[in-house]
Amino acid sequence: MNALLIMPSRVMARGLEGVFHDLGEFKVEGIISDFSSREETILKNTSADIVIVDPAVFPHSAQDEVRQYISEYTDAAIVAFPSVFLDEEAARQYDAVLNLYDSPAGIIHKLRSAVTAPRDNAATEGPELSSREKDILICVAKGLINKEIADLYNISIHTVITHRRNITRKTGIKTVAGLTVYALLNNLIDPSSVE
Repeated sequence: MNALLIMPSRVMARGLEGVFHDLGEFKVEGIISDFSSREETILKNTSADIVIVDPAVFPHSAQDEVRQYISEYTDAAIVAFPSVFLDEEAARQYDAVLNLYDSPAGIIHKLRSAVTAPRDNAATEGPELSSREKDILICVAKGLINKEIADLYNISIHTVITHRRNITRKTGIKTVAGLTVYALLNNLIDPSSVE
């Protein structure tokens, strides 16, 4: 089985790669250390059975939305391998959570279970907008363009476009005017803040 690693620490990534090599069950397809446009393309084109992610790659404000973000690109199992504390709420979104102190056999067992377990993606595809999508929607309603939004949240323009696509899919609204009305009706923005 193939694994895609998303983690800023090359030491952690190489350590997992060594465990996989020694036990011969998983093979590392690629390693992503941050999220630039090139890395998003790698994620989009992956054929990995499992994505192992260190949530530290994402901003703290987006830690509860890692699964939703990755699920936009792949239907692979998503496993956390946190280098820092991961609270219970954030941990629930993953198919498994690895620990730095897990034995190699324990890691393989968790990964095998995560790959074979049925996944319920309904929670990530519901009509409810994530907090980041609401932030993007508010910016769109206030008249900001994609580049301005990307600069404001320190994300790529491609990520902004992905969020906007998700907002359109979830709300069924395709125009900026329609999204502005949606934001007003859902009390996401104050009417005086709309240009």
